[in-house]
Amino acid sequence: MTRVSPEFGDEVQAVWTVSADVSFQSDQFPKYKLGPNNEILEEIKEDSKGPPLKEVVVQETNQLTEQHKRLSVRDLASKFDKNLAAAAKLSEEAKLKEVASLDGHVLLKKLRDALEYLKGRLAGRNKEDVEKAISLVEALAVKLTQKEGELIQEKFEVKKLVNFLKQASEDAKKLVNQEKSFACAEIESARAVVQRIGEALEEQEKNQSSGKQQELEELIEEVQEARRIKLMHQPRKVVDMEHELRELRLQIREKCTISLKLQNELARSMKAEDVSRIYELNGAEMLGSILRIQSCSEEAIELGKCSIQWYRLSSQCSRREPILGANKCVYAPEPIDVGRVLEVDITSNGLKVTLATDGPVEQGLDLGSYLETLLRKPNNDFSVVISQMNGRNYSSHSAHLFHIGKTKIKLSRGWITKARESYSKSMQLCGFRGGGNSAAKSLFWQARKGHSFVLVFESERERNGALILARKYAFDCNVLLAGPDDDALL
Repeated sequence: MTRVSPEFGDEVQAVWTVSADVSFQSDQFPKYKLGPNNEILEEIKEDSKGPPLKEVVVQETNQLTEQHKRLSVRDLASKFDKNLAAAAKLSEEAKLKEVASLDGHVLLKKLRDALEYLKGRLAGRNKEDVEKAISLVEALAVKLTQKEGELIQEKFEVKKLVNFLKQASEDAKKLVNQEKSFACAEIESARAVVQRIGEALEEQEKNQSSGKQQELEELIEEVQEARRIKLMHQPRKVVDMEHELRELRLQIREKCTISLKLQNELARSMKAEDVSRIYELNGAEMLGSILRIQSCSEEAIELGKCSIQWYRLSSQCSRREPILGANKCVYAPEPIDVGRVLEVDITSNGLKVTLATDGPVEQGLDLGSYLETLLRKPNNDFSVVISQMNGRNYSSHSAHLFHIGKTKIKLSRGWITKARESYSKSMQLCGFRGGGNSAAKSLFWQARKGHSFVLVFESERERNGALILARKYAFDCNVLLAGPDDDALL
């Protein structure tokens, strides 16, 4: 710092006065490192709030170059607009720096004038200090001039970047408009293609209807030709034509009958279409499962108030055969149902709804190996529980032994025999058709007329295996063992 002697205190205070129109960029004097002859060797750099303007410009340019290939046209346009705004902001900052630089020159000039004035009034060591201060001010002026040159160069680069970004933004907007016009053209082309396809379909339908009309006209022409031949007294040809006409009349009558039936069925199906959706058939089409009717609408009538009947469809699906006794909302398929489609009619208030399985009933995967194991044994015993006897519920739930032999069937508990009968035409054996959660594990056995049981097995596989095994042994004895009215299926 410059030292001031006491005798010059008042005068120095008058010299150091600075006008109020001078603005300072900082509230402290700049820091420099001085060398010999008062030369500025290095400026102590302070931490700046952000990167230099040139680095910002280079970084933004590199980012635009890298992202140019992977940005869409719309994103590229928005990016150019953002960079254009950033460049404008940088230009404003450069103008502010230019004003600050001009203020710095004014300040240095006033400071140098003040030091020159002070130098003329001081002597000795104080004068040397003032001369050093003047040299420092001159060095600062040189430094400030260099900074101004750099600022002018940066300003030129910023203007160049602004112009480039403006041009790029305009190009991007043109490209967006061009792509939009291309997309509109493609949409119009697609609409035209759809319209042409619709016209082609309408024309095809018209051709089909005209083809049917043409066939009818040809048939009428043939009939007229036959009449003309008959009038020309050609007996043989007339007879042949009469036979052909008779056959054609028969064929037309059959076609009309079939068409009428199809129309009636179509009308009934269309009438019951909305109603059939209120019920659905749940369950797998496989032995060991249970098919259950469930209501799927609040408007559905309770199943307990409806009349239910299950049917089997033959392999050709030409006729339905009712399953006697299967009139509950639950039905468990048995081995005789394998390969057939099952249907159920739900009737209430004169309205009938028909549900059917999606496909034929299939046999279980492990039933074949289980049957091979049973056939290796001369006799097979199964543990069962009597659910009903002679149509009435059986109170005891104790385990019984159901014995299936090659010539007879026996039901016993310990040494007490409930029933023992040889295979005969009066014997019936089938799956239980009375519903319930255990229907898949239950079977109906009529040993003889007036003596029947409903038996519950431990598993569905044992029940199905017992049915198939008993029917095989009965067939070996020339007896068809099935349920009520099931003999025709065997």
